[in-house]
Amino acid sequence: MILIAIGANLPGRDGSSPLATCRAAAESLRALPGLRLAAVSPWYRSAPEPPSGQPDYVNGVVRLEGAADPAGLLARLQAIEARAERVRGPANAARTLDLDIIDLNGLVRDAPDPVLPHPRAHLRGFVLLPLADVAPDWVHPRLAAGVAALLRTLPPYDVVRL
Repeated sequence: MILIAIGANLPGRDGSSPLATCRAAAESLRALPGLRLAAVSPWYRSAPEPPSGQPDYVNGVVRLEGAADPAGLLARLQAIEARAERVRGPANAARTLDLDIIDLNGLVRDAPDPVLPHPRAHLRGFVLLPLADVAPDWVHPRLAAGVAALLRTLPPYDVVRL
């Protein structure tokens, strides 16, 4: 199982909403060769982390089935981000689209990019809540903890289903 987190908090240049951008990204993932789109989570609104005064995010998670090379998949995700006019700036900056590989068939690796599983996914309610919708039995490959257990360890977070 391949889990991809989707997020956005800026409108597209054409004025499309972050939610529309996230939905379009999910459809773009459906078209990736050799992979099958198995599930798309409901969409959530979340406050920026850390709090920064930027707009709230729209977040979701997509579950794909199939095999993929980590670097090749990352390149395809970055191409989708580029089509959505993602500008890479400082960490945690506002963005038109963010696609992160959370898990790639349980692969564990520290280098090169992408680091797998995503090194901060287990700390983020805006990732874990939608992940639980598409993969309720998922177990973190490094921590050997299920998604429900990981959610219980989080401090309070501002994530609301749309």
